[in-house]
Amino acid sequence: MDLVQESDNLHIIGYESSANLVKNKITMHTNLFSFLLEGVKTTFYAEKSAQIDPTQFILLSGGNCLMSEKNAPENGIYRSILFFFDNKVLSDFFIKYPGPPQVHVEQGAYSTEQPFITFRHDAFLLNFLRSLELMLATGRPISRAMRVLKFEELMLYMVDKYPRQVLSLRTANREEHDFRQAVEAHIENNISVEELAFLCNMSTSTFKRRFAKVYGVAPSKWYLQKRMEIAATLLLNNREKPSDVYHKVGYENHSSFSQSFKQVFGVSPSEYQQQKMNVLP
Repeated sequence: MDLVQESDNLHIIGYESSANLVKNKITMHTNLFSFLLEGVKTTFYAEKSAQIDPTQFILLSGGNCLMSEKNAPENGIYRSILFFFDNKVLSDFFIKYPGPPQVHVEQGAYSTEQPFITFRHDAFLLNFLRSLELMLATGRPISRAMRVLKFEELMLYMVDKYPRQVLSLRTANREEHDFRQAVEAHIENNISVEELAFLCNMSTSTFKRRFAKVYGVAPSKWYLQKRMEIAATLLLNNREKPSDVYHKVGYENHSSFSQSFKQVFGVSPSEYQQQKMNVLP
């Protein structure tokens, strides 16, 4: 079983199974809070394993391969709630809520280099889970805003109750956060992949591998898409002329900009602007 990372990087899923034993091989592309409601779950990694029951829940880190066994209770149903989130969601949370600076995280303690951390339920978390169950029971999709709100509620509580464990996620995630900041600071600049690699203090090949791992696509393709999206916004929202746009998205001449724009949108910048403006009210 391969958990595919979708464009929306924050999911709340209710899982049920009446099978006595369910085994899965899983590649974790995202991080996961797994809250067990009924049954027993055993998670196996290369070097360690963990078993949880309904009094516990587990935080699984992304970028790992694992096997899991789900055991339903006798004459019952295995039930859990899964809360998936990627490292960008985690970075955004720690940017918005930096956390208490007085908490010292020891080097290597509770690092996400460890594949999982287990915790115990308490009254607050049981009520939190109940609120998720009520939302899932409606059968309607949970809005992005509500998912973000529930994630922040959970994380703020966890930071308060388990500061060393949870703030270590920030420590372990900081390298990726810094990499993203360096990459996204140069979207509108005329800068090469080799120059970006130098600014990130790594070889070009290492930079490309890191980029593909973080963004799931090659640097050239990602920058092309982002720059053309910015150009399209300038053409439509600001109603700027194509000849006034190309240098704002890192191009030295109008010709190469037009060629790149057509590669993404299928038409030239002027044709795109004309087509879109004609359908605007």
